[in-house]
Amino acid sequence: MNLQAMVYTDSGAEQYDDLEAALSAPGETWVHAEGTESTELDLLSERFDIHKLAIEDVLVDSTRPKTEEYETHTFVLMKTVRLSQRDEVDFHKEVQTQSVGFFIGEDWLVTMAATDIDDVDPAADQWLKNGRRIADRGTDFLAYRILDTIVDDYFAILDEIEDDIEAVEERVLDEPDPQILEDLNDVRRDLLAFRKVAWPARESISYLSRGDIPQVADDNEKYFRDVYDHLVQVVDLIETYRDLSGGSRDIYLNAVSQSTNDVMKTLTVVATIFIPLTFVVGVYGMNFAGTPLAMPELSWTYSYPAVMLGMGILAVLMLAHFRGQDWI
Repeated sequence: MNLQAMVYTDSGAEQYDDLEAALSAPGETWVHAEGTESTELDLLSERFDIHKLAIEDVLVDSTRPKTEEYETHTFVLMKTVRLSQRDEVDFHKEVQTQSVGFFIGEDWLVTMAATDIDDVDPAADQWLKNGRRIADRGTDFLAYRILDTIVDDYFAILDEIEDDIEAVEERVLDEPDPQILEDLNDVRRDLLAFRKVAWPARESISYLSRGDIPQVADDNEKYFRDVYDHLVQVVDLIETYRDLSGGSRDIYLNAVSQSTNDVMKTLTVVATIFIPLTFVVGVYGMNFAGTPLAMPELSWTYSYPAVMLGMGILAVLMLAHFRGQDWI
């Protein structure tokens, strides 16, 4: 397990390698744990009275973002969002999430994740270099700084998804092909996965900004309201992009349907022109000769060129009619 323990006192921030030493030191304490080693997790659970079910929620990635209030602390579960690296062959970039747990106490904060979380590093640097401004506002303000960084990353992910939608829209208008529909479905699937994170996260942060949590100071509620406002924008953008991708899919389906209609119209014109010609050929193909009621024109010298000329004139007239109706 990768574990960082930092304590801010009047003399500044100090980083501890030993968790027990950090827990016994006076001051504002921040412990960040990454990994699943039971020994360290049991120690954190015992020292800060963190329920093991809450720890399990952090380590299980399927848990939705939420906020729960306990006697000694408040538990906030958020998720980071990342897109898998773009493949030069495959257009699709899959949305990947990672749970991050925040346990906010009166003068302590425990953050926890199953794997490495990049969003924690900037807050750790700020805590070590200029911890006074953060520590004086409480560990709840430190939790806000990390939460705000996570939510800001949401906008960067949405910008990438927007670029993907614009790229697909250009292909829809230029050269619609079957791959476009698959790419659009991939984008909509990513937006749906993102929506499952953003919606509960918005409600979770809203709980922190209403003044119902004793571990959140009154002066810091406005910062959580700012994070909540950002999440509202994220949800609105997700819905907008879903509408855009749905509109692009409709345009593609309409283009494919129009192309099919054009082909069917051409085939219909060709078939319609050949119907009377086939009738004429069929009539004279009976070739009734040598009987009292035989076809007299069969013995006419110019019967064959006359029939061919008549069929040609009929075809030209029908073709002119269809062109006049804008069918071709």
